[in-house]
Amino acid sequence: MKLLIIGGTGLISTPLTRQLGERGHDVTLYNRGRRDAPLPDGVNVIHGDRTQHASFEAQLREREPFDCVIDMICYEPEDAQSLVRAFAGRVGHLIVCSTVDVYEKPQRRLLLTEETPHHPAPWDYAVKKAQLEEILWESSARGDFPLTVFRPGHSYNDGGALHHTLGSRTSYLDRIWKGKPIIVHGDGSSIWAACHAVDVAGAFTAAAGNEIAYNTAYNVAGEEWLTWNRYHRLVAEAIGAPEPTLVHIPTDLLIQLTDRAYITSINFQYNNAVDNTAAKRDLGFRYTVPFVEGARRIYTTLKERGQIANSDEDPLDDQIITLWERVTSQMMEDMGKLGS
Repeated sequence: MKLLIIGGTGLISTPLTRQLGERGHDVTLYNRGRRDAPLPDGVNVIHGDRTQHASFEAQLREREPFDCVIDMICYEPEDAQSLVRAFAGRVGHLIVCSTVDVYEKPQRRLLLTEETPHHPAPWDYAVKKAQLEEILWESSARGDFPLTVFRPGHSYNDGGALHHTLGSRTSYLDRIWKGKPIIVHGDGSSIWAACHAVDVAGAFTAAAGNEIAYNTAYNVAGEEWLTWNRYHRLVAEAIGAPEPTLVHIPTDLLIQLTDRAYITSINFQYNNAVDNTAAKRDLGFRYTVPFVEGARRIYTTLKERGQIANSDEDPLDDQIITLWERVTSQMMEDMGKLGS
């Protein structure tokens, strides 16, 4: 099968490129060529910028049609419109990477399924992914191409990031290693799930040119639904650190204290338990890398590369914890006086 991957050297698309090549497909990448990523033998590359829509479309119209096109970097609604102009009637199968963040937050039911309403949080990434999906589904309904949309949850690779209440800075890992207290939003009971990119890519690979996947959306996300409390304890276990002291602080307060809590306000404070039933049934999706193993790989890789920041040089967590403990101590003291 003749495939084009728009991207091909990113988080999910790097293992995707390798898996498709291992299956013997004729794989071509379209990207800017700025990442020094090793490519499997036989993979071709077209250099270009897909955000330059006119040249992107012209370059690809010059090529023979592809059996399958997989767009891993479509983001702006204009990107989706350009994709339609480039490939309507000229591709056997179009696959696009979206995100579970298109779903409503907070959701009405615990499990995020493909039928969960699309009312994303007011966050450009989520809103624009929902918009581009709408454009592509409309095009597919007109008969322009069979469409498959994947909605990954948090995906990571061995050198990736571990999210936490204040973002994804690697000083978090240093804090855990040194036994420092960890800030957790709310009571730490909201749910998070992460999935290694190799597993996510496997679903894309299985869908390529597969008629069962035509005109279907699939969730592909982690299958360990971890509370944030459990998440932090597993990270400590993974890297051989002592069990961390968790300091629970209201999300609304954290948002006012630091911009780093923005991602928590729009995402982490809500449950992210994703149902992969459809991908497992149709595509044989399998979750093979346990979170504790994935966290260990991230820590080991970042440590070997010298990419773990020194938490002693990032005092924000300690400053917030000190203020929180001072305020709550005063509250308890004042409440005791009221009670007497």
